[in-house]
Amino acid sequence: MYLKKVEGPRAVTLPDGQVMSRADLPNPKTRRWVASRKAAVVRGVTYGLISKKEALERYCLSEEEFAHWVQAIAIYGEDALKTTATQRYRHS
Repeated sequence: MYLKKVEGPRAVTLPDGQVMSRADLPNPKTRRWVASRKAAVVRGVTYGLISKKEALERYCLSEEEFAHWVQAIAIYGEDALKTTATQRYRHS
């Protein structure tokens, strides 16, 4: 079996005991960003599966967009990343 050489760990254990691997991250060609995919990228960066720099490059994200995702999850949880909930959780 051939494993592609990657920087960093192949999998990490989350605080709830679940194991998250690189296979759990969204496809780099993702065009439709649903809340669960955004949350997976944030979890991957937060728990050291991929670096923030790698995530920004891999998914063509801006620093501001990623920071918004992190802040929304920290304050309101994953539901705040849903497009339909943007008005409800928006900061003025």
